[in-house]
Amino acid sequence: MKKNLSHIINVMFIPILFVFAIWFVKGYELISDSTLSGFSIVPWSTEKILNIFTFPFIHADSSHLLNNSYPIIILGGIISSVYKEISNRVFFLSYILSGIIFWFLGESNPVIGASGVVYALGSFVLVSGFIKKQPRLAMLSFLVIFLNFFNLWGIIEIEQDNISQTAHLSGAIAGLIIAVLFRNKGPQEKIYNYELEEELEIEEERKDIEINYIYKKEE
Repeated sequence: MKKNLSHIINVMFIPILFVFAIWFVKGYELISDSTLSGFSIVPWSTEKILNIFTFPFIHADSSHLLNNSYPIIILGGIISSVYKEISNRVFFLSYILSGIIFWFLGESNPVIGASGVVYALGSFVLVSGFIKKQPRLAMLSFLVIFLNFFNLWGIIEIEQDNISQTAHLSGAIAGLIIAVLFRNKGPQEKIYNYELEEELEIEEERKDIEINYIYKKEE
């Protein structure tokens, strides 16, 4: 039991650490009776460009926080288990790229929340599943993203108090870029015996053609 728990923690260390951090931030706000919304991101604002690193950790309330926590745990766990050698890089790039892309594409309102990271992770698993022809991974990612899309508490535009779909789109674009970047990493498309046999037959035919060509040329 202890070994299994230790293995799970090791595999999912980064997602768990991230979720712990966002809950810690909300706990601090509640205990201190303050808000950290000043660390929100404002697209095209050079004054708040460094908030690319902070806005995913700020959430409006516990419901907002919870609805971003479970997809990070699920998708982060999938990536940590299936893409072990690149999982940390995928998570870090999802966290950074989703914010950078949103800074360029977003509206002028201050924005908080980690849904950009969620959509980046989900998009990575979804696109990688199609690229590597792993349909189960693709469908699982689609299900998680589908549930998160309709929970109404992804990323909050503070002034308008509604969802920023641009932030979701930015995360999805980030995940697509990361999937293409790491297309040769992780599980690859399975090659079955009949496919190998076909490849060998094609190779043999090619060699026969080359031999016949050389033989005729010498004549």
